[in-house]
Amino acid sequence: MELSQDLSFIELIRHASWVVKLVLLLLLWASFMSWWAIFDKLFALRKERREAELFEREFWSGGFQEIVKRVSSVHRGCAMEEVFRAGYRELAKLKRQPGVAPNSMVESVRRAMRATYQREMDTLEAKLPFLATVGSVSPYIGLFGTVWGIMNAFRGLSNVAQTTLAQVAPGIAEALIATAIGLFAAIPAVIAYNNFTHELDRLANRFDVFMEEFSNLLQREAYKS
Repeated sequence: MELSQDLSFIELIRHASWVVKLVLLLLLWASFMSWWAIFDKLFALRKERREAELFEREFWSGGFQEIVKRVSSVHRGCAMEEVFRAGYRELAKLKRQPGVAPNSMVESVRRAMRATYQREMDTLEAKLPFLATVGSVSPYIGLFGTVWGIMNAFRGLSNVAQTTLAQVAPGIAEALIATAIGLFAAIPAVIAYNNFTHELDRLANRFDVFMEEFSNLLQREAYKS
């Protein structure tokens, strides 16, 4: 359906009430910020997944000494390397203390890794609450703008003796733009949030498996010595 010039999006927005314009500005800002968060999180998680795979491959293929050299420096690595760094530093500290039982040593290392794991996951989960908020709130903000615009359209017709569709259409079309923009902001945010949550769950499971395997390795080595 081809819109006339008076019913073009620009004209409808230009003649909208200040409340509807404010709603549209808010939704456009939310959409821009959510797309920025989506791309930022997409690249961050892709990088984290790739580096975790490389770290695991290096660790279990015998590159332990090389990893130890890296974690002894101040250079920050990927999240999994930071988890290992916390465990290794705790292990090195306990080895300097005489009389530490093997079980206590393994548990202390596990707690150190778990604390770092929680901090790393908090960092990786940044911006997800914002995407969830945009996805859940934007349709209601758009609906508010639509209701307000329709209400104003009908108020403008209160003194008109005979109402036609041509008189009602611009006001309703103007109001429905707010709902459309609300959905435009919400749908990508919801899809991205669900995908990122799934990706973070996979990373969390990978970290859990690594921590358990490393703890079991430490326990076997502790009882050998």
